[in-house]
Amino acid sequence: MTPDNDERYMRLALSMGRRGMGRVWPNPAVGCVLVNDGIIVGRGRTADGGRPHAEAVAIAQAGERARGATAYVSLEPCAHHGKTPPCANALVEAGIARVAVACTDPDPRVAGRGIDILKSAGIEVTTGVCEAEARRDHAGFFSRITQSRPWVTLKLACTLDGRIATATGESKWITGPEARRMVHAQRARHDAVMVGAGTVRADDPSLTVRDMGVSVQPVRVVVSRRMDLPDDCDLTRTAKDIPVWLCHGEDATSRLAPWHDAGVKMLPCKVEQGRVSVTSALSALAENGLTRVFCEGGGTLAASLLLANVVDELIVFSAGMGIGAEGMPALAAMGIDTLSDAPRFDLTEVTQVGADVMSRWSRRA
Repeated sequence: MTPDNDERYMRLALSMGRRGMGRVWPNPAVGCVLVNDGIIVGRGRTADGGRPHAEAVAIAQAGERARGATAYVSLEPCAHHGKTPPCANALVEAGIARVAVACTDPDPRVAGRGIDILKSAGIEVTTGVCEAEARRDHAGFFSRITQSRPWVTLKLACTLDGRIATATGESKWITGPEARRMVHAQRARHDAVMVGAGTVRADDPSLTVRDMGVSVQPVRVVVSRRMDLPDDCDLTRTAKDIPVWLCHGEDATSRLAPWHDAGVKMLPCKVEQGRVSVTSALSALAENGLTRVFCEGGGTLAASLLLANVVDELIVFSAGMGIGAEGMPALAAMGIDTLSDAPRFDLTEVTQVGADVMSRWSRRA
């Protein structure tokens, strides 16, 4: 295969893998394409729930046509025995002649061992094909493995003067229907949607993906130290159908019973400066398998995430209106006295969405 063909087929494998984002945690959303004599004979992605893996799906589709083929895999094939045998061994047994890998897997159970298995079997291995794209796609999985926390996307929807509601709390709707639909698509690409207690009290949100035809909903995560939440809300009413996880302070045990009875998963977290430590909360989410979290506020939680320097991506929907200083700010007080202490982000995208503007920012290294 030529380098151009390698990139073309790998980009197809990457696009296959992206279809599993938000649906395969705690596993990475991997894609695999098998090519034999210039013909695609098998393709697959990690299945919902994480099993079977992409390579197994593609091999099963190809059957005998896998023998002598080239496999394009968006992440190093696994090398450890879990609920299924290692994918590296499956590629060997299928008679694959060559494997192109986008990037290696930092998981200590793999970390080069998958490539070693392939090479030991006489299979030609090429690494680094579309590596930058693959690292972006697998950033959540990598973050969970190397930083013990999920990738965090913070979404803000605000007026031109940075307000999310009027002084009376009215916020529906600052942005238009096109922006709200895009938010639902962004929710669907994450393992969980996270909000603070104030958002639950003010809006009684469902935090589900709607009108997108999805069959797998993200986990709904609420961060609340004291559990000063309404017992009868949309989240408690639907918790047994769509998971709800509650990151609470260790001193809130007296208020947990109604939520526990509703089927909510409780995650006790450390408390710092009177609030749930966001680093503790993210660590708990990672320990329970989450790789990508979409935070939708409110202002206190958003500010805490920014101050802790754990926001990897910032998405801002700006509406063409102004509310004024008496409106509710998108971010709570952060105690920043000098500009050098302010969190900095680099602009990566600006897109008009209906009457609104979406800007996407990445955390500055």
